[in-house]
Amino acid sequence: MKDGFYNIIKGKFLVSDDSLKNWQFIVFLSFLALAMIGSSHTADRKVHQISKLSAQVKELKSEYVDVRMRLMQSRMESRIIKAMEGRGLEPSTTPPKRIRIVAKNKNEAQIAAN
Repeated sequence: MKDGFYNIIKGKFLVSDDSLKNWQFIVFLSFLALAMIGSSHTADRKVHQISKLSAQVKELKSEYVDVRMRLMQSRMESRIIKAMEGRGLEPSTTPPKRIRIVAKNKNEAQIAAN
């Protein structure tokens, strides 16, 4: 048992007669380690990209809310009246009149209803 442990520590398993199997296994483990390191770097890069995109989405949502609020304010009747006063337009004082179309046959009634 002691001899086996000392041989491993001294590295005799790398230079012995059947060391080709050991070297193949070491190369395989090295390849797996490199693949794992590359995979973790790729995952970290994607996590950073996701956080950057999440921040961008939050910024765009707040910009959307701001633009929507400004649009709603600009569509208010009082703002439209103020904007049109500069052009000499003012709101009508007479209410609108309703126009009704009476159809003579069934086909015209459908068209008038739409």
